[in-house]
Amino acid sequence: MIALTKPPSRTFRFERDTIAFPHELVWQYHFDPVTGAMTIVDSNPPPTYYHHCFVMVRSTRQFFYHARFAPELPGLEPKEYRQLIREIVSRNPRQTCAESERVVIPGFDGLRSFSRTHEPLLKAGLGGAWQSYVLRSHWRMVFPVHRWQQRRMAEKLKRSLPRRGLSLVHLFRFPNITINHGIVLYGLTESEQTMEFEAYDPNIPEHPVKLVYEHQRRVFTFAPSRYWGGGDLNVIEIFCDWPF
Repeated sequence: MIALTKPPSRTFRFERDTIAFPHELVWQYHFDPVTGAMTIVDSNPPPTYYHHCFVMVRSTRQFFYHARFAPELPGLEPKEYRQLIREIVSRNPRQTCAESERVVIPGFDGLRSFSRTHEPLLKAGLGGAWQSYVLRSHWRMVFPVHRWQQRRMAEKLKRSLPRRGLSLVHLFRFPNITINHGIVLYGLTESEQTMEFEAYDPNIPEHPVKLVYEHQRRVFTFAPSRYWGGGDLNVIEIFCDWPF
């Protein structure tokens, strides 16, 4: 295993390199369009795969860094795929490996098609929900986050993307925890007003989403969705090889 010191050999593509199944919500969220007030009700039926968003974003990068899909090769039995999954997720999500050291996944052209066919294997093998809570960013979030820090974070992410191929970030509000979530950034479009990061959100696997940084206000914003009312939030990069 070697440290990531040069850009990855391939470009991250949403339609190939993301997980097809959703990270399920414990609650259903309803937002008042006038006041912005949020109410929640229990999901019905109850979710079976939840509190794994950070596990999913970490695993997305582990497959990007450590797997090579080979659709031209014949497929394997589930128990053999299970072992390959275990090997990939056991590797360091902060480092990539040489092409010759990648784990070969036969019969599929990418993580998306693999996860669509073998959803139960991946849900069982990517890691437990507890792993979503033992992150440095969870203790960091209890301290104030200043606008100058968010400006530095935006610049750091701008540098990080071409170096890593993708960046994993923690989105949160504190102490009013209206969002506490992880997504994968893989693209950037910058103008005088904003940085628009294209992202994979495990809560919304159907299509890419955008995380926006506003230069003038020095804040990140995230659009409304099925679980978030939209607006300003704090951002910290996670699973990276230098501190915040």
